[in-house]
Amino acid sequence: MIQAPDLTTSWVGIVSMLTFLTGYYFIATEDKYHINKAKPALFIGTFIFILIGFYYAINGLDQEVLHSEINHLIIEIAGIFFFLLVAMTFIEAMIDRNVFSVLRVKLVTKGLNYKQIFWITGLLAFFISPVADNLTTALILSTVLITIDKENTQFLVPSAIGIVVAANAGGAWSPFGDITTLMVWVANKGAFMDFLYLFPASFLGWLITAFLLSLYVPRGTPPLPEGNENIELLTGARAIIGLFALTIFFAVISHQVFHLPAMWGMMFGLALLNLYVYKLNHNIRMTGGVDNDQNGIEDTQELTINVFKFISEIENDTLLFFFGILAAVGGLHFLGFLEYFTALYDRFGATAVNIGVGFLSAFVDNVPVMSAVLKASPNMGIDAHAQWMLVTMTAGVGGSLISFGSAAGVGVMGKLSGIYTFATHMKYAWTVLVGYIVSVTIWYVQFIIMGIGD
Repeated sequence: MIQAPDLTTSWVGIVSMLTFLTGYYFIATEDKYHINKAKPALFIGTFIFILIGFYYAINGLDQEVLHSEINHLIIEIAGIFFFLLVAMTFIEAMIDRNVFSVLRVKLVTKGLNYKQIFWITGLLAFFISPVADNLTTALILSTVLITIDKENTQFLVPSAIGIVVAANAGGAWSPFGDITTLMVWVANKGAFMDFLYLFPASFLGWLITAFLLSLYVPRGTPPLPEGNENIELLTGARAIIGLFALTIFFAVISHQVFHLPAMWGMMFGLALLNLYVYKLNHNIRMTGGVDNDQNGIEDTQELTINVFKFISEIENDTLLFFFGILAAVGGLHFLGFLEYFTALYDRFGATAVNIGVGFLSAFVDNVPVMSAVLKASPNMGIDAHAQWMLVTMTAGVGGSLISFGSAAGVGVMGKLSGIYTFATHMKYAWTVLVGYIVSVTIWYVQFIIMGIGD
């Protein structure tokens, strides 16, 4: 196969890099300019390849090379795009069926003290994010915080940081917990079970940070909120939870056993959800609106649900952001820029660079950082598998070092506007750094010294 020429110093390479940097500036300053990050991401992702196509056409270069690259990139992006589409659809279905509302109400009405709520929300974030993804988890649990007490910043700020750290750490040991771990899994850098070996490093790193943060959480019990709602699970909630678990199982089997894309199993799960909803709606109409979960009678129209309505309510801007940023990094890779990234591994070694990736992901969204690592496919040395697990963990956990370093952090900043900010996060950032160092140390002892998981 003919290799693509190095175009980093050509006009198309320079313009493409300037386009990427300009677009990424607007992505990073989304709150300042009030431009949804999907818009600049989609522009740079598509425009860079338009420029490349134009350059190839006017210079008479072999367009088969470009055609092959585009086809490969489309398959790569589609696998992630449809995987997320199904996962987000199930989350919307569970939101619609009051699954997360019931969780919130149960926590709010238990009469727990501030420290108990801090630990419970942190633990829930750590164990929900491997399935529901770190952003969704952080948004749900930050809503719980603001429902419990809107005024006590001494409780809200450490608890918000605890949720962000827990969501990112929990997402690091599951292929479904973060887009970066999903990318590594889909790229066959590790089997499904391999990521589970990151649990000790992820958990203990979060635990240390949580312990340090808990020292700043005030004593006492929050006031009971007025007008407690008697929210219960709606029809089909338990079945949809079960179908989501079954869908994840199919995704794992598809990828690990059948050697099909993981999204194939996810789409099969979406098909099952559609069939179940059809049967559920049919039963509701036949029984005249009997809600078996609530043992009551409700309006048939209100009980009838629609999967395509769930799809319409997912965050499409998030999906388009991922498409744009992955396409943009793919364009820079095609032009030859990621060869410079590869050179860092040759000069400083995989361990040092992979630890540095964690700090970089705190300033730059971890998705383009991980995409760049995967595209560059650097020489990870004799401990290649262990190093891929390290960069998976650092890219995810490292985003917690700064408030806007991860999707979870940005989401909580929006939910707790004026309370959880860059400044309030940095006041406690040292606790996150200590946890990050602990996670890396545990990885080194486990994978390199003891050889467990390598």
